[in-house]
Amino acid sequence: MDTQTWIITLVEQHEEPLCRYARSLCGSDAIARDAVQETFLRLCKVKPEKIKGHEAAWLFRVCRSRVLDLRKKEKPMQPLTPTQEATLSSQDPSPDDRAARQDAETWIPRLMATLSERQQEAVRLKFQQNLSYREIAEILDITESNVGYILHTALTSLRNDMNTLQGARS
Repeated sequence: MDTQTWIITLVEQHEEPLCRYARSLCGSDAIARDAVQETFLRLCKVKPEKIKGHEAAWLFRVCRSRVLDLRKKEKPMQPLTPTQEATLSSQDPSPDDRAARQDAETWIPRLMATLSERQQEAVRLKFQQNLSYREIAEILDITESNVGYILHTALTSLRNDMNTLQGARS
């Protein structure tokens, strides 16, 4: 496969997942798109043999680095209030759907926010991007066993917090 075809294939496979990942890190579509665009520009400059076999990890690592650089230039994001979320919503879901959505949009991000930044990132890479421990380790520049430990402690913490919340609601 020639270099141009290789790049096009990688863009087709990874553009959307990279955008979702970048957006999860910074909360801004504009910054996410910029980071992903710059990631693919850097891909055009790298020799394919340097990253063959670990293209996804390389792309996510470069994207992460670019988002972190861009995020430093931006002021911290403020999460939307429930009132702001309600105004933005154009659907009229059922009460059950609304309650489930509120749990997902309100409690899960709040619980995720209690995790360390490294734990949040590992959880996003594993469950939103469906990356392997090896790929996550390459992206975060840590060992695979450390990825396992970080995910284990993050999920244990989230599970305990959810159980506490459910107990308080009963």
